[in-house]
Amino acid sequence: MKINKSELVTALFEEGGLLRKDAEIAVDFLFDFIKLALRQGNEVNISNFGSFIPMTKIARAGTSPSSHEAITIPETKSVSFHLAKSFKEALNK
Repeated sequence: MKINKSELVTALFEEGGLLRKDAEIAVDFLFDFIKLALRQGNEVNISNFGSFIPMTKIARAGTSPSSHEAITIPETKSVSFHLAKSFKEALNK
């Protein structure tokens, strides 16, 4: 089973007692806040959940698979996620 954004909004609406529109605003704000913090290079730690850690892959030399020419692969940013110990233990019960 996959859970998507609309299901998170619905859960906040039904279980959290928020209006649907307020639940959607809360979910959007949370995701936007995490993205902004990571874009600024900040680690995001959520107690009992986990840590989002910004990563930068440096530019490097590579080879084009179609033409076999030497190319430069540009620097890219990504995110690593590490589960909190308590969350991992709860998953493995």
